[in-house]
Amino acid sequence: MTGTVVVGLQFGDEGKGKIVDYLADRADVVVRFQGGANAGHTVQVGDQLYAFHLLPSGVLRTRSMNVIGNGVVIDPAQLLKEIEETRALGHSVENLRISDRAHVVMPYHKIIDGLEEKLKGSLGAGTTLRGIGPSFEDKVGRFGIRMCDLVDPVALREKLETMVPIKQRLIDAYGGTERLDLETIYKEQVEYGLRLAPFVADTSVWLDGAIRRRKRVLFEGAQGTHLCIDHGIYPFGTSSDCVAGAASVGAGVGPQFLTDIVGVAKAFTSRVGTGPFPTEVEGSTAEYLRERGGGEYGTTTRRPRRVGWLDLVMLRMAVRVNGLVSLAVTKLDVLGGLDRIPICVGYRFDGEAVKEFPASMRVLSRCEPVYREFKGWPDLSESDWIATAKKGKRALPEAVRKYLEFIEAQLKVPVRIISVGRPRAATIGH
Repeated sequence: MTGTVVVGLQFGDEGKGKIVDYLADRADVVVRFQGGANAGHTVQVGDQLYAFHLLPSGVLRTRSMNVIGNGVVIDPAQLLKEIEETRALGHSVENLRISDRAHVVMPYHKIIDGLEEKLKGSLGAGTTLRGIGPSFEDKVGRFGIRMCDLVDPVALREKLETMVPIKQRLIDAYGGTERLDLETIYKEQVEYGLRLAPFVADTSVWLDGAIRRRKRVLFEGAQGTHLCIDHGIYPFGTSSDCVAGAASVGAGVGPQFLTDIVGVAKAFTSRVGTGPFPTEVEGSTAEYLRERGGGEYGTTTRRPRRVGWLDLVMLRMAVRVNGLVSLAVTKLDVLGGLDRIPICVGYRFDGEAVKEFPASMRVLSRCEPVYREFKGWPDLSESDWIATAKKGKRALPEAVRKYLEFIEAQLKVPVRIISVGRPRAATIGH
């Protein structure tokens, strides 16, 4: 019984969507287990790009069932939009199931998200303002509305009659001017529930049966380890647990089934949002990295990503807390054409060496990266990278192989998947 978990090792944006799509070719089930529509996974099939925010990245593989687990907070309007857009491109999306225990992002969550972000000042995380944080707040505070409520008009009305007045008072207290209308919200959400009802099920029971029938299950994480609510750069991250262990909780399966943990890291570092970023670069080098390989812009927000060099201090922590079995390294093509490529191997804080990634944001913001430089590699065209990928790892430029070998040696985890471009064909697996 094999369960493979795919997680991001940096600040998200590592290319997990492509890796999940690649691995889904051999999977029977793909499960998204945390996060919300603040995440964005991009998959390219031929010349067509798909940007998924809630749909699992395996939905294009018709032989695999795709599950949105209980650990995800679901924006019904966004999910229905993705379903219709994917159908319009020739995919039925009948291979989708949604946990009846997943929580729902309501309209008032988005309003409160914007108001709270303004009030937080320097502690603002630069959220996507999609209501994810307030939805998780309600989940933990036992104020939440779940998918089982959304598809039950009686239960939905009972909850909204309690919740809407409470949220109106909160909006007023925050200085907001928006007015909530219970009937408008109810009618809108009932319609969403009717349209989504055919997909809703007890997915924990379904997954348990699939695993016991020896089906191959692929668990898809969103964001990245360093945005994790427990292990990330708090408070500048997201509101869910982004590590491999969350797959068990967020999908409703036993942890003994999570036997293969794959960590995804891009060959440099990027992020959207605020917070310390020790290896961040600016100027012409940042523009070079940002504009290549399809562009470093948020899949969800389209905001330009902050970019920097690969940070092994970050990655060592991510390897440890996720219990990695293997690595997938992406975006190696983006670094093509640079003469020298630095890798951060450690930090210095007030003149002292820092070996482990610090919890304190005050300390992290003052850490100076210690670099080791590597020779760059040629700037190849997409077709040349694809041709190289077809020949396997040995056909990669020598400088690329040395770069990867150094990462393996430092992290003590083998690189099993190498991506040198967005297309499926630009992938080396072994």
